[in-house]
Amino acid sequence: MTVPMDPPATALGRLRSGLTDTLVLAGRSYSRLRAQPAELASVLVFPVIMTVLFGYVFGSAITLPGGGDYRNYLMPGIFMQVMAMGTVSAATAVAEDMARGVIDRLRTQPIARGAVLAGRGLADLSRAMLSLAMMAVTGLLIAGWRPHGNPFRVLAGFALLALFGFAMMWVGTYLGLFARSGAQADGLTFSWVLPMTFLANAFVPLEGLPGWLRAVADWNPMSAVVSAARELFGNPGSAAASWPLRHPVTAAVCWSVLIIAVFAPLAVRRYRTATAR
Repeated sequence: MTVPMDPPATALGRLRSGLTDTLVLAGRSYSRLRAQPAELASVLVFPVIMTVLFGYVFGSAITLPGGGDYRNYLMPGIFMQVMAMGTVSAATAVAEDMARGVIDRLRTQPIARGAVLAGRGLADLSRAMLSLAMMAVTGLLIAGWRPHGNPFRVLAGFALLALFGFAMMWVGTYLGLFARSGAQADGLTFSWVLPMTFLANAFVPLEGLPGWLRAVADWNPMSAVVSAARELFGNPGSAAASWPLRHPVTAAVCWSVLIIAVFAPLAVRRYRTATAR
């Protein structure tokens, strides 16, 4: 039986305790990799496969309307897709923890309630960033991708992708708390995340889309993130007709902050409801 501990008396003490609990729970998520090394292998191998598949198989048949190297156009789109797919892994992990009773066991421990979700999100984000780094190296060494912005703009591009990935993980966490199993969570998220990444300017220019579909793609948050990354990396982009694509950095930051502001509170509230049974 766990002996309850008195919570820290001061706000600073509670903050310090919460951060410590978050880091401990994030480490717990990483400890699973020792038992499931295939999960780490997928994080490292998937970027290579995606880069080669799109860069060489599809890229050989695609020409940019305004000219430019397609692989330089492509890489920011693949970066965005990797971060967006973190929604699926976050939802699956949370659903599996709920189904196996892991969350119930954590509730009996003297830890901050919010640290459970924050620790999981931190671990998922760090794995996504590892995959992003692997993809960037693959793009540099194999696909011929080159960022042409100054170092500060390049770092800002990766920071923006990390912010978007963090936002999408809150979406996955929220949806995962409704699923009864990891498989159900996977289907609940993958079925819309993947089509949304293609209904953006990640892989092909939007000029050829029908009018109504072009409007959807223009206002797709993923299109803003891709355009912002291209602008910051100094890579070729598409013609911009809508406000989000004319001001992609501002739009990408606003979309990411809005998603966090909406789904983080929803996830916390759903978590409290689910664990109060």
